[in-house]
Amino acid sequence: MTRTVLKVLLLIGLGLVVGVPTAYSTFVHSDREIVIGAHDATVRPTFDGYARLDFGTLIPQIRVPAEAPLGIGLDIRLGDSEVTELNQVVARDAVIASQPQGEIAAVRSTVVSMATDAAMRGLGVSILTVLVAVLAWRAIGGPRRRAILAAARHPRRRQVVGAAGTVVVVVAAVALVAAPDRPREGRTASWVPIGTVFPVLPNDPVLDRVEIIEGASSAGSKALVQGAIDTYQTSVAFYGRMAETAEAAVVRTPGEGETTALVVTDRHDNIGMDPVARVIAERAQARLLIDLGDDTSNGAAWETFSINSLAREFRDFDIVSVTGNHDTGDAIGNQMKDKGFTLLDGKPVTVGGVRFIGSSDPRSSGLTAGYFGDAEDNAAALAVQDEELTRAACEAGDVSVIAVHSPSSAKKAAASGCADLVLSGHLHRQVGPTTAVGENGRSTTTLTTGSTGGAAYAFALGSKLRRTAQATIVTFRDGRPVGLQPVDFEPGGDVVPQAYTPLTPSPR
Repeated sequence: MTRTVLKVLLLIGLGLVVGVPTAYSTFVHSDREIVIGAHDATVRPTFDGYARLDFGTLIPQIRVPAEAPLGIGLDIRLGDSEVTELNQVVARDAVIASQPQGEIAAVRSTVVSMATDAAMRGLGVSILTVLVAVLAWRAIGGPRRRAILAAARHPRRRQVVGAAGTVVVVVAAVALVAAPDRPREGRTASWVPIGTVFPVLPNDPVLDRVEIIEGASSAGSKALVQGAIDTYQTSVAFYGRMAETAEAAVVRTPGEGETTALVVTDRHDNIGMDPVARVIAERAQARLLIDLGDDTSNGAAWETFSINSLAREFRDFDIVSVTGNHDTGDAIGNQMKDKGFTLLDGKPVTVGGVRFIGSSDPRSSGLTAGYFGDAEDNAAALAVQDEELTRAACEAGDVSVIAVHSPSSAKKAAASGCADLVLSGHLHRQVGPTTAVGENGRSTTTLTTGSTGGAAYAFALGSKLRRTAQATIVTFRDGRPVGLQPVDFEPGGDVVPQAYTPLTPSPR
């Protein structure tokens, strides 16, 4: 082995000796503030192989196997929620837990980000250490290095140097790896299967893996947990049966040269319907999702779980979206963009071979009925939006679909004939499809799809549907709409596809 190769190997070894402990220590001592379900939460990595959830003092802690590489686990401490009633918080958590994949994906992404940051820090420290070693080697110079080496060859001096080097390495390793950890409750607690505390639980692939802290279930907390379990099981059973029913739904499939898209709107946090909608999309052979907004009740940061769920369920779809009046603020739109949605902004864009134009609702609403701001100002904002979309669609000349939340946002655009199809939601009921000849002689079809969440008001998250829900299948040929088929989901669990309505786009 040449001296050059030996030097390179020594430098690599030095970098690993310093960089790996640094990365490890950074990772295990890091934490992140994120939103999980209805809570602000703090996530910290561990190496015990479990994901542990700390709900606070009133609800016992639970854990499940993390099934992550290298035995990585998580401490998740759930904090504040915008809901102040404990029973409501627990009920919401239970329903969200019945469709957990969106939140699991969000937590996984956070942990990967933490690990990446730790690795980059370790790499940086490693490079810096190697660089300092190289510069020091050159600064000392050959004659001085030989003199030091000669002195170190003395038997006693060699022992002293070796002992000193060992001490330095050991102290550095202890300082980096075994630094004092912040206290974590529940480390010495005894964990038992949740079925031993709640023995009447039926077999469930998720609950069978859950463990709970023994002795932590007072009468009050036991009642809360039992209520959450009941809500969870009701949600899993209802939406699971509906998804199975949807598997047998007879919907039109695309012919040769055709593609399909699924329209959802006004989900209002009801993530239970996402797997059901996905089944209908699969039945229709769709690979494009059109989301017309009001995915939440008031756009709060905790409601990003709704976007996480939609993104996870339709992870292999192109997704075009707008936000609704209840998606107040920037949190929901930003989460859509973060998850890869194409959030329409008033400019023509082609997604999945279809030319879209649209924009988000300019109004803002709270959880209860009514809009923020003056009624005249809101009406004026809708009129301005309509004018801008009409102008942009007519100037583009090749728009196939105008996608908006409220039908009031595109009345003039629909009458102009500058698009083939106008899609909207907001009303929580179906209106149309209706076709009219526009001012330019071209026909435009308009359709308002009912609430996919089955929402009567601004909040639809629950263990089952409260009213009929709906999604719509749109068929395209050469990027232009040629058919519509709404699909109804009944509170009793039935899935009822409506008749297919063919469309004939006017020549451009």
